Amino acid sequence: MACGEGDGGLTVTGVSVAFGGLAALDDVSLTVEPQQIVGVIGPNGAGKTTLFNLICGFERPTSGTISYKGRSLHNHRPHDLASLGIARTLQAVGLWRGLTVAENVMAGAHARLRADLVSAILGMWRSSREEVALRRQVMALLEELRIAAHADALPGALPYAIQKRVALARALASEPSLLLLDEPASGLSTSEMGELRDLIRQLRNRMSVLLVEHNMDFVMPSCDRLVVLNFGRVIATGTPDEVRANPEVTTAYLGEEVQVVSTGDGGGAGSAQR
Repeated sequence: MACGEGDGGLTVTGVSVAFGGLAALDDVSLTVEPQQIVGVIGPNGAGKTTLFNLICGFERPTSGTISYKGRSLHNHRPHDLASLGIARTLQAVGLWRGLTVAENVMAGAHARLRADLVSAILGMWRSSREEVALRRQVMALLEELRIAAHADALPGALPYAIQKRVALARALASEPSLLLLDEPASGLSTSEMGELRDLIRQLRNRMSVLLVEHNMDFVMPSCDRLVVLNFGRVIATGTPDEVRANPEVTTAYLGEEVQVVSTGDGGGAGSAQR
């Protein structure tokens, strides 16, 4: 699963969004370079979900641009992401409960297969060689995420933390060069968050990662750089060390103490949201 070739990474430039006169995002910019982990953080209502939805193609900006590897994402839809080399997970795991863990992960690879999704799941392959190769790749992914023992289980019978890993494996099966994670730490215990953090850090060798998260204890040791939103505006950017030292961030989080790791640059302001 190699990181793809291209003209850089993800670039969001001056994006604004308004809903019924309320500014959900106001002049937001960020970049995610190849093989970099960037976190978008902020308190509830800061605009994180709106930004994630824009990047995924669920919503459209009122102004500003989004591009990936030099290609405009202005008219893209969520189903276009795989062909662009982008994969995503959502806060709700969204697994098919009637399919096994292995089948769910196989479904994530359908965008790069010659066989269509239904044929792949039902076993009606154009090439038995393709089927064998995919099953081998899926099992390798499950081994990497330490859930191979659950390959034949149905998701509904598994603990939530395991379901989150299955959803991650399904996203990775498309062999993305950019992985988008929405609230990956939600619902996880402290030890489970630590394990997930280690897995995400390992992915950096072959892809970029953009994660949207509100849990500072998870995001600080996970990311190379952070973008902090509050009321729809960027109030700080930089490494975790720099963001942790920014007084506007401390104020936005009501003075909560935060753990840290990393290095980079800072800056910003505050206004309206969603």
